[in-house]
Amino acid sequence: MRKVYLDYAATTPMHPQVVDAMQSFFAEHYGNPSSLHSIGQYAEDAVEKARVKVANAMDADPAEIIFTSGGTESDNAAIKGVAYALQKKGNHIITSRIEHHAVLETCQFLQKQGYEITYLEVDKYGIVDPDDVKRAMTDKTILVTIMHANNEIGTIEPIEEIGVLCQSKDVYLHTDAVQSFGSLDTDVNKLGVDLLSISAHKFYGPKGVGVLYIRKGTRILPLLHGGGQENNKRASTHNVPGIVGLGKAVELAIAEREERIKRYVKLRDRTIKIFEGIEHTWLNGHPEKRLPNNCNVIVQYVEGESMLLKLDNVGIEVATGSACSSGSLEPSHVLLAIGISHEDSHGSLRLTVGRLTTDQDLDYTAEQLPRVIEELRKMSPMGKRGQATF
Repeated sequence: MRKVYLDYAATTPMHPQVVDAMQSFFAEHYGNPSSLHSIGQYAEDAVEKARVKVANAMDADPAEIIFTSGGTESDNAAIKGVAYALQKKGNHIITSRIEHHAVLETCQFLQKQGYEITYLEVDKYGIVDPDDVKRAMTDKTILVTIMHANNEIGTIEPIEEIGVLCQSKDVYLHTDAVQSFGSLDTDVNKLGVDLLSISAHKFYGPKGVGVLYIRKGTRILPLLHGGGQENNKRASTHNVPGIVGLGKAVELAIAEREERIKRYVKLRDRTIKIFEGIEHTWLNGHPEKRLPNNCNVIVQYVEGESMLLKLDNVGIEVATGSACSSGSLEPSHVLLAIGISHEDSHGSLRLTVGRLTTDQDLDYTAEQLPRVIEELRKMSPMGKRGQATF
């Protein structure tokens, strides 16, 4: 049976060159970068070389790059760190209803501590209106946190416009760029952000390592306390193999970005066309302002979990909703926010292509997917109301 992986938004396989770069740091070069002896300094040099690679990819200063355990920690550290550092200045944070749970849950946590959180609505494509950000601002606003691109529906947000607004109001801007890094330009100066989160396993690096960019001068308190690592902004012994792997993955992502994007767009558009021939389906997210590898659709009268399991039985691996909430019976908060009904939201599928996706993979998917949907619809108790809107 053919195996087709179409869930690159959830995680990516490590690039072989990343694996090679990490290998010697597990046993041969095992030093602690905080140690002053030669094996420790060898490890420190490797960490700093990776830091420079990340900084160059973002047009940042290496001192502005903080290594973390991944996107969730980076989001938590950015939001809580600013909130606690600026609590005497204000207690108001602005975000959107379609953020990743790492952002939403953090904001809800702060809300219970007395912080005021504004959750902005989005349009039918999932786009935040910069004018809504402006209208929501008060003299107590200390942070705006809006993702660069949505992890479920792929919509790209107008971060540059929001960045100009935040700079004019002297308000910090954080963006979760976990899904966009490697596919979109994440130059922090063009975006106008003060804080930016990425995670290595989304762009062919290892799991368990990420980055928080913190612009010089940004007032922030550390999330973790202990040693003085990461310029006293993130205590904990460095994950040297992970950081080396992240650095190599960043290097490859930037070097191959143009070539990857061209391939992804062609493969993504082919994936979307598969659904154009299936009745009662439609594309979620903006048709043009979307990630180059993302196809998120509603398939009416079928549950997404059933489609996922049926497709998995024939070797095709996809997602329904976001990976981090796939164990929940609740419909996607992102789909509800863009106006999809509770019933239709349960019929969502997310197919994301990647570096190893081939035309043959999509040929096989185009052969199996309509058959699976037809079989499930025949068994479904849901009526065939509504019209195809693809």
